[in-house]
Amino acid sequence: MPGCGKTTAVTKIVAGLKDANLAGFYTEEIRQNNIRKGFHWTTLAGETGILAHVDFKGPFKVGKYGVDVAGFEKSALPALDPELFVIDEIGKMECFSQKFIAAVRRLFASDASVLATVARKGTGLIRQVKNYPGTKICNLTTETRDKTVYDILQILSFLKKP
Repeated sequence: MPGCGKTTAVTKIVAGLKDANLAGFYTEEIRQNNIRKGFHWTTLAGETGILAHVDFKGPFKVGKYGVDVAGFEKSALPALDPELFVIDEIGKMECFSQKFIAAVRRLFASDASVLATVARKGTGLIRQVKNYPGTKICNLTTETRDKTVYDILQILSFLKKP
C-alpha cells in the first residue's frame, strides 16, 4: 500500500548489500511545505530526475501528476549486467513507458536476480510480474517492514562479498 515503506525497505536492503554489483533505481516523493508535489527517481549510481510532478503537462497522467516518460526512459533504465537489478517501483507511472515494460519483462524472463516493489493493484505488467516462476512476494506493511528487510537480506546473502 502507499506509505507502507517500500522505498525505505529497498534502500535498507541496498545498504545491506553495499559490496554487491547492483543496478537500478528507487523513487521518492517530492514534498513542498509538507504537500506532495511529485516523485523523483534516483539510480543506484546516483543520477536523479523527476518522474512525475503536478506542474508537468502532457499525455501521461496518474491522478494530478504528469509523468515524464522520456526522461525516465533516457536515464533510469541503464543497460547493465548486475548481480541484482533493483526496481522501485513497478507502478502505474512507470508503466506508461513501453521501454520500461519491455525491459522488466526481459529481466523477469532471464536468469537475473531482481528486487522490485510492485503496486498492490494493477493490470498488465503489474499483475504479470507477480506470476513469473520463481517470484517470491512479500506483502509489506509498516509493521512488517523491518522483518521483511531482514528476510530479504537473508535470501540475497549470496550477493554479499566475504
